[in-house]
Amino acid sequence: MKNLITIILVLLISIKVSAQTHIQDKITKEPVSFATISFGNGKGIFADEDGKFIFTKKLYHDVDSIEILAIGYKDLKIATLNLPVLVTLQPTADMLQEVIVQAKPKGKYKLQKVKPVAHQDYFKCWLPTIESEIAVFFPNTTKNPTKISKLYLPIKTEAKNWDKRKSKTAKKRPFSTLFKVNFYENEDGLPGDVLTYENIMFRVTEKSDNVFELNIDPNDIYLPKNGIFISIQILGYTDKAGKLLPNKKYREIKTRRGIVKVSTTFRPLLPFTDKIPTKNTYIKRIFLDGNQWLRYEKENVKKSKLLGEGLNNYGMGLELKVYQKEK
Repeated sequence: MKNLITIILVLLISIKVSAQTHIQDKITKEPVSFATISFGNGKGIFADEDGKFIFTKKLYHDVDSIEILAIGYKDLKIATLNLPVLVTLQPTADMLQEVIVQAKPKGKYKLQKVKPVAHQDYFKCWLPTIESEIAVFFPNTTKNPTKISKLYLPIKTEAKNWDKRKSKTAKKRPFSTLFKVNFYENEDGLPGDVLTYENIMFRVTEKSDNVFELNIDPNDIYLPKNGIFISIQILGYTDKAGKLLPNKKYREIKTRRGIVKVSTTFRPLLPFTDKIPTKNTYIKRIFLDGNQWLRYEKENVKKSKLLGEGLNNYGMGLELKVYQKEK
């Protein structure tokens, strides 16, 4: 009987310590998908597509409060002690800029392509972490209505020891990583306000091509007059069905000096290049440095092996539909 009581108590404690929390829209009661849960001090996770996340005191024992952030909602800060099962967010009244044109252009269009720049050199790649977001600026070079129909995203799916293995017969190590695409207006040369609340997601596995092709034609995204910033944001690993898993932002490694927190890196890697003459790549750490954007250059990022080798751009590409003016 004593053993049974002990088992029940352990189970109850486990449920309490790692409770699942749901995030909902306060008005519609719909889930708030992929909300950011910031722990402060450079730590955080993301909710899944159903607005659910698991906070585990065993993993995050030093976190006393969390802040929940989502585009289109007021930020909410709550204590982790007795974290509720249901959290509701209040929608904001902010209006989006008109990137999704209501009067859609009709008639003929010409396809234009901004070619991606890709390579498969592991040592010339960005190692994605759960707090990293990378944006690329694309100017508007035409006065005609221009729709973004596809994104071309260079990736490297394998780790540095792939070449040392018998790559013709060896199986690639499986993984499944979820990314989110964001679109920002050009605000004085930096990513500004978000241009769409729509969640545009894509998933990469070890079977993906070296340039991942993402069709966004159905999303009706048009180039603003002063250009656009397009970013990719890593959310973490998923299960086989594409469901976001609880991903820990860092690993704790015991050293002689104590516990050291090392950022968890995810596949795929993102190839960086020195083949683009302009500096059009921008980065931010979502849980660090006040969530501020920086252009990826030596003046802003002091410690970077990639910048030290002149690799200052992510070679994202585009397919554009440039609509012809009616005569």
